[in-house]
Amino acid sequence: MVSDPLLFSFSLVDTGAILFLLVYFVITLSDLECDYLNAQQCCSKLNMWVLPKLIAHGFLSVLLLLHAHWILTLANIPLAVWLAYEYFTVPTGNTGVFDPTEIHNRGQLKKHMRDCMIYLGYYLIFFFIYLYCLIISLLQGDPLQRNEDSTEF
Repeated sequence: MVSDPLLFSFSLVDTGAILFLLVYFVITLSDLECDYLNAQQCCSKLNMWVLPKLIAHGFLSVLLLLHAHWILTLANIPLAVWLAYEYFTVPTGNTGVFDPTEIHNRGQLKKHMRDCMIYLGYYLIFFFIYLYCLIISLLQGDPLQRNEDSTEF
């Protein structure tokens, strides 16, 4: 297994990448809302990134589970399950989670935008939690005591 600082460094990078991806989702959906993109272009751009987002979050959840960070794992599992449910319950005939024929019907665009904002808030909170855990894991032990041991003759 890897050390905790390395695990939390990876968690920060992974969460940061997902945050950038979610900002891309919000920008693309808002471009569709303002008619800068057509539905086909928007949905093909977004569907390409749905599975990598699921894999990144699932891999992070598994790593946290393997390192016995139970509280963080329990906090990550519901979103991993929801992302998997969203991905695997796409109706037959749709091109993916974002379908160009359905995105303007029944408020689907607003729903997708709301979901992206919820995910953005979730990952932003966890980015700072992982940053805190990284700092705590780097400061394990007494840093003043370590300096005194190295100066003794």
